Amino acid sequence: MGRKNQNILKTPRERVTPDSSSKMCLFEQIKLLHENGLHSNLIALGGLVLTVAENQPENSLLPAARYQTLVYVGRSLQIQGEYRRAEATFREALQYVKAIAKTKVAKTSDMFKDGLTEIDVKYAMAECNIAVRQFSQALTLLESIPQRHRTPKVNMGLGRLYQQAGMERPAITAYKEVLKECPLALEAVQELLSLGVRGAEVASLMINMHGNSAETEWLSLWVKGHAYLHSRDYPSAISSFKQLEENSALSRNVDILATLGETYYLAGDSKNALTMLQRAHTVNHLNLRGSDLLACLFAADKRNRELEELAMATTAVTDTAPQPWITMGYYCQLSKRTTKAIYFAHKACSINPRSVEGLLLKGTLLLELKKLQEAVMHFREAMQIAPHRFEPHKGLVDCYLAMHRSREAVTIASNACKLLGQTPRALTLYASVLLKDSLTVSKGKSLLEKALKEDPYHLPAVYLLCELYEQDMRYEAAIELLRKQVAVQSTSRLHQMLADFFSHVHDEEKAAHHFGIALNHEPSNTRALEGMQKMEAAPDTVEAPPYDMEVEDIADSEGEVEESDLEAVWSDVDFSFSGQ
Repeated sequence: MGRKNQNILKTPRERVTPDSSSKMCLFEQIKLLHENGLHSNLIALGGLVLTVAENQPENSLLPAARYQTLVYVGRSLQIQGEYRRAEATFREALQYVKAIAKTKVAKTSDMFKDGLTEIDVKYAMAECNIAVRQFSQALTLLESIPQRHRTPKVNMGLGRLYQQAGMERPAITAYKEVLKECPLALEAVQELLSLGVRGAEVASLMINMHGNSAETEWLSLWVKGHAYLHSRDYPSAISSFKQLEENSALSRNVDILATLGETYYLAGDSKNALTMLQRAHTVNHLNLRGSDLLACLFAADKRNRELEELAMATTAVTDTAPQPWITMGYYCQLSKRTTKAIYFAHKACSINPRSVEGLLLKGTLLLELKKLQEAVMHFREAMQIAPHRFEPHKGLVDCYLAMHRSREAVTIASNACKLLGQTPRALTLYASVLLKDSLTVSKGKSLLEKALKEDPYHLPAVYLLCELYEQDMRYEAAIELLRKQVAVQSTSRLHQMLADFFSHVHDEEKAAHHFGIALNHEPSNTRALEGMQKMEAAPDTVEAPPYDMEVEDIADSEGEVEESDLEAVWSDVDFSFSGQ
C-alpha cells in the first residue's frame, strides 16, 4: 500500500507512522468509530475485519484488538436493537478470551486492559437477554459473576431478576449490596421497602445526613413516606407526601405529585387521585408516571375527550412503554371498540409482563367478552404481583359470580377483607357477594352499614343499600340516604335512583326534577330515560323541566360519526394477537 493510501487510515488524534502495521490501523479505526458513536459503520467495518481475522489469523488483528473488536461490534448491535446478534457476538468474545488463555498467546489481563472486562460483557449479555425476555438466561449470567466482583449495576440487575422470579430473600440481599456502595440509589430503596424491609433498616443503609441536613432534610421525609406507602398506611403516606409537595423545595415535583396520586388511588380516594395525577401530567406531559392510572380514572368517569387527549399525549412520547398502550386501551374500551382495546392491553403486557394496570385492563376486557377463564388467569396474575391491590380481588369476584361459582366468590371476597383490612371497598365487595344468597342477605346488609360508618359517602355501598331498601319497600329510608348523598356529591345514578324512589312515593314533581338532573349528567342513562318517558306517558303528570344536552354528548350517544385524531394513529394496526 502506498504512502498516500496509508494516510487515509490515519486517525485525527494519532498519526500512523509509515512502518505501523495495518493491524493497528484497522483496530484504531474501529475504536474511532466506537468513540464517535458511528454504530452502523462500526458493524459494517467490524464484520469485515473479523472475517479476515477468522480466515487469516496470522495477518490480522492482535488477540487483544480482536477481542475488543468483538466487544465493540456487540455493543453497537445492542445499541441498534439487534439483541440476539449482540448477545451472540458478546458470547463469541468471551469464548475467544478463554481460547487465547489456553494457548497462552496473550495474558487475559492484557485482553481486558483497554476495554470492557468480562464482568461488563456478561452484564451486556444479560441486558440483551432481558430485552428478548430470556429472564432465566440473564439471571444465570449475572449469578456466574463472583460476589466479590459484582458491581452495584450487577447487583441491581440481580435484584430486579430475583424479584421478578419471586425470590424475595436474594432480591433483598442484592438491593442491600447496591445501597452499601450507592446509598442514594432510590429505586433500590423503594424496592427494599416494597419487599417488606422496615423503613428504619433501609434508612440505616443510606448515607449519613448529619452535617448537611439543610440540603437533604427532605430525604428522610421521602423515605418515611414510601415506608408508609409500602406498609399500606395510606393516610400517613399521604400526609408525608403532601408535606413534601406543599412545604418543601420539592413543590411541583412530578414524581411526588404522581406518587401522591397513586397513594390516593390505592386508598380508594378516586377524586383526589384524579386531581393529583392531572397535576402531574400538566407539570410534565412527557413523564408517563401515573398516566395509566389517570386513564383508568378518566374511563371510570366516562370522560372521553380527556382520555383521548391523554392517549394522544402519551403515544407521542414513546411506544416502548406500557402506559401509552394502556391509555389507548381505555379509550377504545370507552368507545366500545373492545377488539382494539384488548389488543392494546395485550401489547402493554407484552412490553412489561408485570404491568399490573395492563393485566387488570386485559382481565376486565376479557370479562366483558365473557372469556371468563382467561380473565381469571389475568386477575390472578395481577394479584400475585400486587396482592394488596383491591382491583384484582374485585375482578376475580366478578368472574366467579359470572361463572355461577358463588363459593369461590365468597372466599375471594372474604380473603380481601382479611388482606386489605376492613376498608369500605373491601366490606362492600364482600357484601355484594353475600347479597346474592337470601340466607346471607342480613349479614351483607350489616357489612354495608359498617362500610358507610367508615365512609358515609362510599357510593358502591350507598347503591347496594338503596337496592336493599327498594326490595324491602323502605322508600323513605332510601330517600333520606340519597338526599344526604346528593347534598355532597352529584352523579347521574344517585339522582336517577332518588327519582325512582320519589316515583314510588308518588311525588312526581321531585321525581321529574331528579330525572332531569340525572340526564344532564349522563344523557344516555337508560333508566332515567325510561323513567322520564313513563312520567310523560302517564296522565296528569307534572311537566318535566328541560335538561341540557351538549351537541358533543348527542354525537357520542349516537355512535361514531367521524374518525378522531387518535384513531388515525392506529387505524392501520393489525389487531390479531395470541392470548397471553
